[in-house]
Amino acid sequence: MSELEFQIIKSVGFVIALVAVVGLQRSLPHAGQPGSWRLNGGLWALNTVILGIICAGCACTVSRWAAVEGIGLLNQMDSVSGWMTIPIAVLSLDGVSYFWHRANHRVPVLWRFHQVHHSDPTFTATTAIRFHFGELLLALPVRLFAVAVMGIPIPGVIVFELVFAFANFFEHGDIDLPLELEKRLAFLFITPALHRRHHSREAALLNSNYGTIFSFWDRAFRSYGASASDAQIQIGLPGISEVLGPQGALMMPVRGIYRGQ
Repeated sequence: MSELEFQIIKSVGFVIALVAVVGLQRSLPHAGQPGSWRLNGGLWALNTVILGIICAGCACTVSRWAAVEGIGLLNQMDSVSGWMTIPIAVLSLDGVSYFWHRANHRVPVLWRFHQVHHSDPTFTATTAIRFHFGELLLALPVRLFAVAVMGIPIPGVIVFELVFAFANFFEHGDIDLPLELEKRLAFLFITPALHRRHHSREAALLNSNYGTIFSFWDRAFRSYGASASDAQIQIGLPGISEVLGPQGALMMPVRGIYRGQ
């Protein structure tokens, strides 16, 4: 598979995931928020251009290189091949994402960039694409290193990217799931209610539920927090204006550090 084919599949999956979650927001609305479409969409467009120029399809390239050179755990295990590598890929890369996300909240220089994501005063599917390009550039080598060390094949990378894209949009969705379904899903997966807590201005709630796909990472490493009521959650960051524009968002990393209360 070429890097171009990899990017096409990833892009189509991205669009399908966004459309699906927007549909869920309309059919199962929580707060009925419009979302910061203009700013978040603008940041996404900028990030797409920058990452496309610097490293389009890099994960595909690294995966192929690791396979050719026999590098990585899965490339050393003859007993694990084919479809068996896909769940391992999803689990391992989601685990790396969990620890990287947690580091973004603990390491000041990383938080300077990640706070742009948390500065959204609304909590909708578009929040999932609200990132500073600096954060994505810092995360890129971490993801590529994990692909190489694990020796994840291209199909595993693709499936992970597609599942991760949907999970990212879903956990940020302005969605109110039926209570019983919420309980069942939250046992294994990160739900919108669980992640809504993570976007609270209150530090005790903010510093929990770092997972993207699976909730057991938070349970295992003691960062899990049960979903909280709307009365307990004020979305965003203290000291950040609700009318933060593109320039303000891009300059946040150099202007200061905003923390939960």
